[in-house]
Amino acid sequence: MSTTEATARNRIAGALRAEADDIADRWVQLQLAQAASGQGVGESALREEADGLLSALREGLEGDLPVDRVFTAHRELRQAVTELSLRRAQRGVSPTVTSLAVLALKEALLEAVQRHTRDTDELFAAAVLTNRLLDIAGALSFETYVDGREEIIRRQSRQLLEVSTPVVRLWRQVLAVPLIGTLDTTRTQVVMENLLEAIQEHEALVAIIDITGVPTVDTAVAQHLMQTVNAVRLMGSDCVISGIRPPIAQTIAQLGIDLSTILTRATLADALATAVQLTDAAPALAAPGAGQ
Repeated sequence: MSTTEATARNRIAGALRAEADDIADRWVQLQLAQAASGQGVGESALREEADGLLSALREGLEGDLPVDRVFTAHRELRQAVTELSLRRAQRGVSPTVTSLAVLALKEALLEAVQRHTRDTDELFAAAVLTNRLLDIAGALSFETYVDGREEIIRRQSRQLLEVSTPVVRLWRQVLAVPLIGTLDTTRTQVVMENLLEAIQEHEALVAIIDITGVPTVDTAVAQHLMQTVNAVRLMGSDCVISGIRPPIAQTIAQLGIDLSTILTRATLADALATAVQLTDAAPALAAPGAGQ
């Protein structure tokens, strides 16, 4: 580290020691001024963020880490930036506004450094070092934001898949999964997991997969269905596929897809009747007042 950089580093750390509260207040004001751009975080939360990040920044500058690694290698400082970014990602604030919130600290920090020195060369060196530090922080916040949003999207997509593939208890020891829309690998996995868990929970003997709402059945969809059927059989249950409409039956035949090992029915009602027979529940089905 050069003497000039060491001096600038000490100046910034000194300003943080002497004026932490003022710097935090100024930074909060600058962020609140961005509120019209979608800051999305209240003043008290901003102040709490500022106190934690500035304290960690001072510790990082007073340590032995190189300037370019202060924000990425100092655990508390990296965590402060990460939490700041994730908090905004969860509120739907844009990544640009999130990065600008971090970069706004430049102005607040340099104003404090300026109050502690009038030497032009030292001020310039401090400005260069501050820019280096907070440009890295801004890039880190952007990266963290993107990763956080992707995780949120993945979690929400998973939740939507689970909602769109419910497992319904139709009858004693009989479950059904009504599928609507395209059946892809990810959705098949969710269907399989939910169905197998429900089979175990309800001690089901028959599972009906209803594809009435599936627009087309091609080779890939057929493979997904067979994977699910095989998993159900491994649980010791029978599986019936219902909703085989004439166009779908014709498509399956034309594609040469072999579903001969799978029990199929044209309608959900037919599949339920078959399931009742498989569970020896036909007398109970006809009995007055019989419950599920």
